[in-house]
Amino acid sequence: MFENGNAIAQFRGPWGVRVEIDQSILLLIGLFIYISLGGNLLEVLIFAAMLVGSIFLHELGHAWGCVVQGVPVRRVVIHGGGGFCEHATSTQPRQEELITAMGPLVNLAIWALCGILSWLVWTFLPAMFGPNIGMAFFAIELLHYVALLGWINLALFAFNLIPVQPLDGGKLFHLLTLRLLSQHLAQRVTGAVGLVFSLIWIPAAIYVYVTFGFLLFFLPSPRAHYRMMRGDLVF
Repeated sequence: MFENGNAIAQFRGPWGVRVEIDQSILLLIGLFIYISLGGNLLEVLIFAAMLVGSIFLHELGHAWGCVVQGVPVRRVVIHGGGGFCEHATSTQPRQEELITAMGPLVNLAIWALCGILSWLVWTFLPAMFGPNIGMAFFAIELLHYVALLGWINLALFAFNLIPVQPLDGGKLFHLLTLRLLSQHLAQRVTGAVGLVFSLIWIPAAIYVYVTFGFLLFFLPSPRAHYRMMRGDLVF
């Protein structure tokens, strides 16, 4: 629903890749500001910046997977529902495996780095600041945001590995089945698995919202997965 929006900004990212910021990102920012009413606006905006930045790095991971295999990247788009990396030419399944996997792996790497940094600071905090209580409190506050960044990326890693289309997990599952089954059967198995997950998605999303207060903007299509299971549709 966001792929045909209008870019409000664009720039050249790493490897000369064109990065577009879709106008729907304004809706996301507005939602975060609305959520912050009566609360801490700064905290909410920092969370939003971390989330958008993590999505951006996720998509750059896909772009890197293209670049190292000689696949030209048309653009990377960041929008209100996430983002996508669009390559300019068709790819082979083996190439697509690396391209698809690199997005979640970037998020996993960020989570690991945040964990290592937190451990180092906590371990050496007394030696670093000694009796300087002010600096120690500043370091602890900074660690709060480092931990938040880590958990955001761990959540993005787990979310993107759910085997529904068009998430990375659905694409990776399809690529894995292509290694084991014929193309037609792999498509039908991928559709069947995606159909199961898409049917339980709504109650799961309600549970996540009620329990954690987090609203999922993505909704997989049971109809599309059913058609894929029947062999009528290829994502």
